[in-house]
Amino acid sequence: MTGRLPPLSALRAFEAAARHSSFKRAAAELGVTPTAISHHIRLLEADVGKQLFLRQARTVTLTADGDNLFRPLTEAFRSMGEAVAAVRRRPARKIATLSATSAFTARLLLPHVSAFRDLNEGWDLRLLASDEPVNLEAREADAAIRYGAESSSELTSLPLLADQYAPVCSPKLDLRRPEDLARASLIHFDWRFASKKRTLPTWRLWVARAGVSSIDPESGIAFNDESAAIQATVAGQGVGLLSLTLVEAELASGALVQPFGPSLDGRRYDLVFPTHAESTPAVVALHRWLVSSLALRASAALTR
Repeated sequence: MTGRLPPLSALRAFEAAARHSSFKRAAAELGVTPTAISHHIRLLEADVGKQLFLRQARTVTLTADGDNLFRPLTEAFRSMGEAVAAVRRRPARKIATLSATSAFTARLLLPHVSAFRDLNEGWDLRLLASDEPVNLEAREADAAIRYGAESSSELTSLPLLADQYAPVCSPKLDLRRPEDLARASLIHFDWRFASKKRTLPTWRLWVARAGVSSIDPESGIAFNDESAAIQATVAGQGVGLLSLTLVEAELASGALVQPFGPSLDGRRYDLVFPTHAESTPAVVALHRWLVSSLALRASAALTR
């Protein structure tokens, strides 16, 4: 903007009158009276300090100043009309919002985000990465991936994949037997948002299952973020009792090893959404993508 513009209504009235060489025909086009057109043009002439029309008995003719204003103004209105028409023609983007834990989002969802739009033309994906559950009933997200989802009359759960937990560590630690844990730090993840915590895979449960009495299951390093626990384990800071699903890539590359058992059954990852929303377009799009992505991941695992 190089200066203050006159009112748009005055510019519109001027452009129509100049195009028709008539205040009457301009008034008919714009749905106002000829008097209103004349008033707008007088205001415009006062604003620019120039006479824009030579008024005659039945016609009006542009002055030189009026002609200089008319041509670029006509082009400007044409451009605005084309822009508005293009916006009207453009279909509105549809958004599917999915909530999942930070670790699940980073490790299992992000590698496949481009596939979402390939499978769901005209849709955009919005991921909410947080360990704190969103309120699906309040429509904070269309659906969520939850670990060990509990049954509810308000929510429907579709199973995605099962999980197992086992001790994993950097091969640099050279652990070979459960008793070797005595010379390593245990890495813990705080299940602060989970329910029925006594059944969750923890070092206390693993030590009891393994029958190793020489290990203090409460010792070591604790994290409230699962991704941080995984990163510390990869860095060789200790032994993590980690999801084999989430560290699949590190186990395949050799960055992590599973030196011994036993493995603990974890809970199941479910796709959760409000009851009766199963056939909504957003939930259908998300479910289609997740089934495809998890199948691709499983297929890749079979080829290693």
